[in-house]
Parts: sequence; structure tokens; C-alpha cells
Amino acid sequence: MKTMERKGPKAPKDPEKKRPYFFVMQSKGIYGSPQPDGRGIQFIYANDGRVIDAARLAGNLSNEEMLDNLRSTEGFRKMVHSIGVSVSSKNSEDVRFVMQMYPGNPGEESTEISETFAADGMERIIVLSEVDWKKTDKEIGQFRFEFAKSGVQGTADVRFYLNDGFEAPEQAAEFAVDFESDKYKKMIGRSLMQAGNTKRLEKLLEKAALGEDVTLGFIGGSITQGAGAVPIHEKCYPRIFADAFKKKFAKDGNVDLVKAGVGGTPSELGMIRFDRDVLRDGQKKPDLIVIEFAVNDEGDETKGVCYESLVRKALALPWKPAVVLLFAVFSHDWNLQDRLSPVGRRYDLPMVSILDAVSPQFSLLPEDGRVMSKNQFFYDQYHPSNLGHQVMCDGLINLLDEVNEGKYKGSDEYELSSIEPEIGADFENVKLIDRKELPLLKATFGITEVNPGSFGEVDKDLQKVEMDSEIEPVPEFPYNWCHVNGAGNEPFRMQITCKKLLVVFKDSGLPDHGTAVVSVDGIKVMELDPLKVGWTHCDPIIIFNNEESARHNIEIKMIEGHEDKKFTILGFGVVK
Repeated sequence: MKTMERKGPKAPKDPEKKRPYFFVMQSKGIYGSPQPDGRGIQFIYANDGRVIDAARLAGNLSNEEMLDNLRSTEGFRKMVHSIGVSVSSKNSEDVRFVMQMYPGNPGEESTEISETFAADGMERIIVLSEVDWKKTDKEIGQFRFEFAKSGVQGTADVRFYLNDGFEAPEQAAEFAVDFESDKYKKMIGRSLMQAGNTKRLEKLLEKAALGEDVTLGFIGGSITQGAGAVPIHEKCYPRIFADAFKKKFAKDGNVDLVKAGVGGTPSELGMIRFDRDVLRDGQKKPDLIVIEFAVNDEGDETKGVCYESLVRKALALPWKPAVVLLFAVFSHDWNLQDRLSPVGRRYDLPMVSILDAVSPQFSLLPEDGRVMSKNQFFYDQYHPSNLGHQVMCDGLINLLDEVNEGKYKGSDEYELSSIEPEIGADFENVKLIDRKELPLLKATFGITEVNPGSFGEVDKDLQKVEMDSEIEPVPEFPYNWCHVNGAGNEPFRMQITCKKLLVVFKDSGLPDHGTAVVSVDGIKVMELDPLKVGWTHCDPIIIFNNEESARHNIEIKMIEGHEDKKFTILGFGVVK
């Protein structure tokens, strides 16, 4: 008699004992942002020490020797045995996880560690001894989560499992934040640094209560752009503030959101692009303008003059919008509010500090008053998570609640021209000049000659940002002058009458970009190296800042040996 083969499951092998590990991502929100090829990708950058901060924030890692191992490929491979990755999405979409190494020099090859699997919450292990490493690998560069289509939303965990001889710290469990608790409300209450003169805020709230349309404007860096929010166009603090404002304060009128955040840029660029990006060249008249540059202005060469110039630019608008200064925070409990808040006090402006709200409670235990951990508040070392963006929104809403409840009463308006600047206002009247604005401003600045020379092309590979409530990013400074290989080396020339001049040029991480030299009236004043920063973004710098207006000949030319390189002049900031 033939024996029937049993069809039941075979006994599984005994499970392997898990190695000690620490998180570099824990319940991190991800979103497949649309790409030109139709895919959706979440990029998370890890280079320049970002992965170290991720290990501190998400993995509770404090051992300096272990943290130092994350600085290099050699140290990482010595310490880490394998990578554990799990992704959860609503429909268990397939996801391709990538850990991309960066090389020592731009253009060199580097290792790409990848695994494709279902986003079903199950952990997949990638053993590093099975990876074909490249000798040119320098450091962990980025993590990517790639989906076949855009719009996929989920959460991701990434663990680093350790080799023998390394011990991992205890991995803290997170607790849900109670937004209705007294502890949360007290934390948000600390964010109100100063109510200031609330007259303009009262006018905004009265207009909304009457059912009239209102426009809410935001200008700042990557946090205002929405970095760390998932999805960026729906969960960033300007968008959720606009939604909350409409629900809470607007009767029947429309609430129009004007979001103008640009990652990696200071108020030095903000003041130049203000008319274009916030006022939309006269098409928008914001009733509220929130200015957020407290974590972007460390590199401001004027140490606050550009910031105050931007503040005065907003205050001087004839329809008198409410202006609020918002101070974000980095994960090491730092911002520039000590430098910038005196500007708010000078003009008696409302000021909201996220540092004052969240930093005092980070070091507490939950039973001693901690509302949320740093890992919960921050998406990475620089940017807030969805929860962090909610805190920023709630800080602004708290300010409006206080005004709406009559706790503060505004006083009569002052004449801006009668107030001496706190730091300086050299660029209060700065104007943007690019290919588009040039014909309109020729007469204003006495521009009689503009010869692009070898800078005759238009660069389309630009920094792109998500504006307003849109997910599709738009290019910054599309009306530019670009030098490309084969164009020769004739200088860009401009004759202009002004007292202050800034140039905005494009930074890049690509080795085909080269350095240009700027000359004023035949004298070399500076070199502009687009590779210093290492990624594509807009870089403003002051060419001269004089007290008197005069006629000048401006030349920009590729330095010797870089004639075959690319360089892009995005535009100029000019004060007459």
C-alpha cells in the first residue's frame, strides 16, 4: 500500500537569536513623493553626521566610540553586522529600500545596498558580509524608500544589528502624546515669547469672523517648506495651521495659503525673493506673514541685518499685515532667537518660540512631566516630525487664541520710518533682478548694458520646492544665466547704478560645476565656488554694501582652468 505524502507544513528551523541593535529610524513617516518617471520616493539624507544624530535620537545611543564608527564606512562595517528594515503601508505596497553610500570624491562609484519587499510590517534583514563594497565608499549618504507609484504613505523602522563585542543601549518605547492634557497645554503656553502689539492680529481675526477671505503667508527655510512632514504638502505646519485657522476662526470666507519655504537658505535670500515668492509679484496680499529663519541664519554674513531688513519689508506693506516671528529649534536645543528676538522687541511684534516650548521637557522622565521625546518631535536632527509640525502649528494657534479671547489689546500703529533699526536695515528696499525682472527694472537702476557673454544658457536643473498646498515642486530662480561647457569664457557684464548688490548663484554637488570670479569696476572682489555646500540650492552673497549709490561695472567670469565647467547666476539683489 502506497504511503500518502503528508502535505502539512514542515517544522521551521529554530529562530536565530537576534543580535543587539539600535534604531536609526523608529516609526518614521515616509511618503512617496512624485518623481519624473512616475515613481514615488522618500529621500532621507544621512551624510555629514546626520546618521549619528539619528542614532542618538531614535536609538538612544550615547557611546561616543560607537557614534564615531558611524562617521566612516570602515567604522560602520566594523560595528554593524546587518540592517533590519520594516515598512508598513495601508495596502502593503512593494517597496525598494536603498542605503546609498557616498564616495570620497564627487563622481566616484559607491555601494548601493538594496532590498525589495512588501510593505507589510515584516522585518527584512540585510547581512552586510554579503554586500559587494566599493573601495571608494566614504560614509552612509542616504536612505531611500522607492515605490512604483507616487502618493504611497507609510512608516518605516531601520535597525542596525551589531557585531560581537558591541553592546546596544536600551531602546526606549514611545508613548502617545495626549494633546488634551494639562502638560501639553502648559508646554504650548511656554511658546508665547511675546504677544507684542496685537492690533494687526485683531484685524486679521475680525476679518475672518466677518466671513471675508484671508490670506496666510509663510516665509522661511526647509521647516517652512515642510521638511520632515509626511506628506510634506499636507502635514507641514503652515498647511495644518491654515486648516486649523479656517476651522476655528474663519466664518464663511476662504483661507488662502501662501507657503514660501526654501530649504537650506537664510533670510539673506528670503528678503530677495519676498516680493516674488510671498507677494507673487503683487498677486497676493497676505493678512498674516509668519517669518521663520531662526535655525537658518547662522551663516548670514550680516548677523541679523538681512533678517531685520526682511521684517521691515513685511511691516512696511501698505495694507499692514500682521507679522509674527517664529523661532524653530534643532535637536541640540539650539536656535538664534537670542540674536533675532531683539528685532521683535524693537517693533513690538508677536513672537513664538518652539525652543522655549519643547526643550525644557525633553530631559524629563514621563512621570516628571515629559510630554514627548526628542525622537518623537524630530524627524532628523534638523527638522520636526509630523508631531513637531503640529507643535509649531499649535504654538501659533495659541497666540491667536490668546488674542481672540481678549487677553491682549493692541495699541495705535507706529510709523515704521520713525523707528531706528535694532541691528540694521540696509536691504529693506532690496529688489530681485533676473532675466524676467531685468526689462522692468532697467530704468530704476540705470542699467544700460547687460551682456550675458558666455552665460547665455538657462539652467533648468535647479533647487525645487513644494509651494503652498501643492506636492509638485517648482524651481527656484528659473530665469537665470548659465555658463556651460563649450560656451567659451566671455564674462557676464552689467552696468548698474546702486549702493548695495548681492548675487545669488547655484550650489551643486556635481563635479562638472566650476568656480566663477566676480569683479567690480575691474577689481576682483570674490570667487564663487558652487561645490562648497555640496548640493543643489540657492546661495546669496553680498558683492558690496555701500552707503552711497554709484555707477558700477560688474563682471562675472569663470576662473582659469574652469572654462569648460558649468556655473549659474540665479539673479541679483539690488538696493538703489
